[in-house]
Amino acid sequence: MPIKITKADGSTEIFKVEKLRRSLRRAGADPEEVSRIITQVDKDLYDGIQTQEIYRNAFSLLRNSRPTAAARYSLRRALFNLGPSGFPFEKFLARLFNTDGYETVTGIILNGKCAPHEIDVAAYKADHSFIGEAKFHSRPGVKSDLQVALYSYARLLDLREAKICPEDICGVKEFWLITNTKFTSTALDYGNCVGLKMLSWDFPKNNNLHDRIQRAGIYPITVLQNLSTSQAETLISYDIILCRDIIERIDVLQHLHLSKSKRETLLNEVNEICRTNI
Repeated sequence: MPIKITKADGSTEIFKVEKLRRSLRRAGADPEEVSRIITQVDKDLYDGIQTQEIYRNAFSLLRNSRPTAAARYSLRRALFNLGPSGFPFEKFLARLFNTDGYETVTGIILNGKCAPHEIDVAAYKADHSFIGEAKFHSRPGVKSDLQVALYSYARLLDLREAKICPEDICGVKEFWLITNTKFTSTALDYGNCVGLKMLSWDFPKNNNLHDRIQRAGIYPITVLQNLSTSQAETLISYDIILCRDIIERIDVLQHLHLSKSKRETLLNEVNEICRTNI
């Protein structure tokens, strides 16, 4: 009999084992680990179980056998921990678009025809440019709705004559609405109708935020299991957003006052996640 699960927004759906299998594979678990975890999770299922409980069970099992895969598996939760202000999320997005060849800036003011606008992310390269509104949410179940899409389109209309940089290529050609959670169906319908670019954790189906992060191979420092919340906040205050930033600026770890063994453990985890020799 199919098991119904309760999602973060309170809605329900049928549990799909293939969805769990795919997420474990993406994290780097091998086939034997995937099968073992799915078998154990299946034993603990009950009608109405929350998706967060399924995640916690799978994460705990994966962490015991392959900690770095567990870190990658926790990516969505790691994005929530880039708060509470949302500015680190904007910087993370800028770094993500850098991997696609864009020059990026965050937190700038552009003058529109009728009003000035604070822009979360602006990106440009030889053949394309856009500005983006980053809607950060610190917990699952909170969606960006129609009002957000309406507001974003109004900003696009006012900024059509603006430029991100002095070059001709830097006109505002597109407006991207980006969230680390999801959009409501009405927001998606409206955005598609008026020509907004929409990017969320799972939209579009192909090349969504999750796909882009996995393809780029960049992970926020909040995925690290050997880093406390306060330690992550300290590193973010020094503009350390990505795990690879630690590799490039190892000296910043002195601000965490780690023992030699804890420092080595942390660096080993960073090395495994980034697949880079330190």
